[in-house]
Amino acid sequence: MILNGLRYHVEVHGTGEPLLLLHGFTGSARSWDGIADALGRRTIAVDLPGHGRTEIASDVSRYRMEQVVADLAALLDALNIARTAVLGYSMGGRVALHLALAAPERMGRLILESSSPGIAGETERAARRAADEALARRLDEEGLERFIDRWNDLPLFGRGRLDVSRRDELRRQQLAGSAEGLAASLRGMGAGVPGALWDKLSGLGETLIVAGELDDKYVEIGRRMQSLMPKAQLVVVPGAGHTVHLEQPGIFCEVVREYLNDRGVRATQASRRPAVVGSES
Repeated sequence: MILNGLRYHVEVHGTGEPLLLLHGFTGSARSWDGIADALGRRTIAVDLPGHGRTEIASDVSRYRMEQVVADLAALLDALNIARTAVLGYSMGGRVALHLALAAPERMGRLILESSSPGIAGETERAARRAADEALARRLDEEGLERFIDRWNDLPLFGRGRLDVSRRDELRRQQLAGSAEGLAASLRGMGAGVPGALWDKLSGLGETLIVAGELDDKYVEIGRRMQSLMPKAQLVVVPGAGHTVHLEQPGIFCEVVREYLNDRGVRATQASRRPAVVGSES
């Protein structure tokens, strides 16, 4: 599908109310395999620029957050979707936040998994841009396979909590991308590029924030976000780190279904119940 001149890879499955799925860095629409069907919705999974099978643009400005948001709005237009729920993981959650603030009339419920509104201070953003540029150069120099292996070994992702078959499938999905695309994504829409959204959170509608209890950084970010958002809930999922949907897929899907189908997360039949912090007003 061509959106504003760029060929995107988009996968649409199921029936019912729409749910836009936005993956994290190194991911793709395939990141939601096994998750999308379990959510019981019409899912629209996108390969974000620089990822998966979406066309690689030569101009780094094509990867800027405002351009990606415009592309997603064009996608909804092309699919005749006036309003949709959105689920974003990590980088995809940051994209979802920008989309929600740019086009609130298109937004149903918002679900943010292990996501942040951005880095508030310019000094810190500059440091992150420098760090991401170093990662982009590593991609340029080392190639995709070595980068992905280094990336997956970061403590943040807790790959040891995934079984071998799931780890292997995740790696296969990541290696279907390209070093050039990931490097461009880091340079165009890395966490240090767009401004922070902390001061705009109070204007957001109904939102579910999900974090893994083993991911201390994002649990704290989630608590801060929830305190600023009058219509938000925070759910902390036990036994999970940053990649909640992979580490605890059963609990994750149950929590998301419950949130989308009711007015909030009330309870779960899972053997290890997630903690619910805060409530909708």
